[in-house]
Amino acid sequence: MLIYQDLLDKRTKLAVIGLGYVGLPLALAFASKISVIGFDINPERIDRMKQGMDPSEELNREAFEDKDILFTSDPELLKDARFFIIAVPTPVTASRLPDLTAVQEASRTVGRVLKRGDYIVFESTVYPGCTEEDCLPLVEQVSGMQFNRDFKAGYSPERINPGDKVHTLSNTVKIVSGGDAVSLEEIALTYGLVVAAGVHRAPAIRVAEAGKMMENIQRDLNIALMNELSVIFDLAGIDTQDVIEAAATKWNFVKYYPGLVGGHCTGVDPYYLIHKARQLGYPSRVVAAGRSVNEDMSSHVANKVKQHITGQSRNLTGAKVLVWGATFKENVSDIRNSRVAALVHELQDYSLMVDFADLRASRAEVKREYGLELTDTIGTGYDAVVLAVAHDEYRLFTEEYLLSITRPGALFADLKGVYRNRFTKLKYWSL
Repeated sequence: MLIYQDLLDKRTKLAVIGLGYVGLPLALAFASKISVIGFDINPERIDRMKQGMDPSEELNREAFEDKDILFTSDPELLKDARFFIIAVPTPVTASRLPDLTAVQEASRTVGRVLKRGDYIVFESTVYPGCTEEDCLPLVEQVSGMQFNRDFKAGYSPERINPGDKVHTLSNTVKIVSGGDAVSLEEIALTYGLVVAAGVHRAPAIRVAEAGKMMENIQRDLNIALMNELSVIFDLAGIDTQDVIEAAATKWNFVKYYPGLVGGHCTGVDPYYLIHKARQLGYPSRVVAAGRSVNEDMSSHVANKVKQHITGQSRNLTGAKVLVWGATFKENVSDIRNSRVAALVHELQDYSLMVDFADLRASRAEVKREYGLELTDTIGTGYDAVVLAVAHDEYRLFTEEYLLSITRPGALFADLKGVYRNRFTKLKYWSL
């Protein structure tokens, strides 16, 4: 079942299923070395990629040049591949339960074209055991073949960080795993083609899945701690940023900062592990508590804005608030699981008039995902301005400009602390 050499000699192809933030850069990286089929169920996205455009606006046209890749939404063309990488989204439902719809359908899609000796590697973030217990049985059912006897499989968690031009696919160590020793080595060799930093061979698929969980849950919990401390320090009249600077003088202190935690990993992965723990009969306490703290931060910010406006003897009904930033982090167009949308909804629940603006996010996507309208026009007379996402464009404001669009006594809520210690006339607040 050796396949690495066949890929290298272009006697067969590698297919990437799902061409989003993770799949597209991965497909293009492989396409500089071997023959690739890039598959996505969205024909409009495929058309844009055929024209050398990244629908996620992460890659430039040069990234598409001189690549041996076929973009398609026709699953029949996947029959020409023997090494399949599944990189589709794994979000959560409205009830905060794992939504495996996309990865399960991708498993069926691959199962329909699978041949003996083929390889499947899952990159979608899942809880430990999901690949072998939920996904591969679907492949077996559809294909009529047996895992490890007729085909090989593994798991390699994605480490793509949208907007990050420093920690790239090539220079970030990749975790790989396989169902047996042969598949582990073949998968490691294949990923070694595009990951210059090298690969870490996990001893089991479940270890690789759990590694991805641990990476992001650790970050979620550390931010949750800072968020809770920020709430406490705020009540005590203490500047959290001052406290961080003081604590950071100790050699073993690690800087984490409070903030709204969203996105496709940190804000989602904990729910996958909480679900798995529940299946195992263990009710998560620490992981669940951290997630609860981070979910509540939008309410904390909204309440702070409300308190300020009422403290100015203003009626909440008719008061105006501007919120800058809709994406889950700065300098990206990605709105997945953005907690800013939750903040806007909370402000609206207080009967506040909210202008919601973001230069990078898609108006159509924000409307479809959150039912909110983005505005292109910044007005005047705001009772509060919330800088929720620190895009580069939002780091250039002068105090005079902010004063020109706000009422006297208005609050400037700078959630990321971008303008800390720079203004003297505005009422300033940060987490």
